[in-house]
Amino acid sequence: MTAPAAPTEVDFHFDLMCPFAYQTSVWIRRVREQTDLTINWRFFSLEEVNRQPGKKHPWEREWSYGWSMMRIGARLRRDGMEHLDRYYERAGRALHEEGLRAHDPDVARALLAELDLDPGLVDEAIADPTTHDDIHREHARVVDAGGYGVPTLFFGDHCLFGPVLIDPPDGDAAMRLWNATTTWLEFPHLFELQQPKTREHNDAITRTFRPYLEARDWVSINRGEVVEFPAADRS
Repeated sequence: MTAPAAPTEVDFHFDLMCPFAYQTSVWIRRVREQTDLTINWRFFSLEEVNRQPGKKHPWEREWSYGWSMMRIGARLRRDGMEHLDRYYERAGRALHEEGLRAHDPDVARALLAELDLDPGLVDEAIADPTTHDDIHREHARVVDAGGYGVPTLFFGDHCLFGPVLIDPPDGDAAMRLWNATTTWLEFPHLFELQQPKTREHNDAITRTFRPYLEARDWVSINRGEVVEFPAADRS
């Protein structure tokens, strides 16, 4: 078995609602700073994959949290991947670090204005039914590959879930994690390597996600199960 060449391009599927995907996006941006890596930002809907029977699909609602934020991203991407890149960084930082309700239309408009982008693109994206199509197509790609959540990375046709972390490394450590991640491409039948979460791990996750927990207007679901966080750490 020959080790594949180091990847120079990755499709990174995310949902702005996901705090884990955001942390991984911080890490992969740091990898990009040290390499010639091209990141293609793609979508995946946690609202849809975790939809409860009898509930509306996210595209059937006038406004859906993650789905609508991604529709804004889809509209921005049509003018250039760099616009989606900047939007995901700013909106993700707002929700997951600053505790701002980036899923609120007025906040979304304000964030676009911060980026010197037209706030009117929020309403334009929601009025354009073809922005649904972009998310449907990219969501289906992950599901068809056997995926179920984010972050999901594609290297060509090779799909990997993760890495899932709360403290994105920088510098040499970021590159070591990148090398460890891309080494998986050498082993097409290596399916899973997982560290179980201890109580201390869950406490650290809750502390890291405090801004997100205070800003979200939804219940977190993981593989069909409601995720509960310690009540004392949410106050």
